[in-house]
Amino acid sequence: MPRVVAVSLRRGHHFSKTPALSIRLLSGLGVEGDGHMGATVQHRYDRRRDPTKANLRQVHLIPSELFDELRGKGFAIAPGDLGENITTSDIDFASLPTGTRLHLGASAVIELTGLREPCVLMDRFQQGLKAATLDRDTEGGLIYKAGVMAVVLTDGEVAPGDAIRIEMPDGEWKPLQPV
Repeated sequence: MPRVVAVSLRRGHHFSKTPALSIRLLSGLGVEGDGHMGATVQHRYDRRRDPTKANLRQVHLIPSELFDELRGKGFAIAPGDLGENITTSDIDFASLPTGTRLHLGASAVIELTGLREPCVLMDRFQQGLKAATLDRDTEGGLIYKAGVMAVVLTDGEVAPGDAIRIEMPDGEWKPLQPV
């Protein structure tokens, strides 16, 4: 059953986030107190290009199964290390389309907007980590494994152990793309 393994946040713009007992999601903004909270883009690179763009990266989620895979490749990774706000278990993000809604805990609802594209900061954290979070499909296309991004639709508290309910979007499904 899908669930929340850990939650993390950090004021300011840092690569890693600090694990917390709970986080509060705010509709249209993101994680209360987090450096990436805001209605408009907060990612430093994207903000320099166009600070008026909508923030499609309000919440970052990573499956705990990726940590297991990375540990098997010699990396030491713990929740929050890769900058995620929510570490999950038992969710295959690669199989979910854009617009999928995740119901977290008692009331929070987020909507998946896209894939997190690994960046050079991953290699600054641990050498070789960026490449370890990428793969190739049978046609040679890139597979991004560094998590997914989402926007907050409904406020709510989220804590480790909370259940996650997956709601698939109506209409034609579009695969998640990097945002």
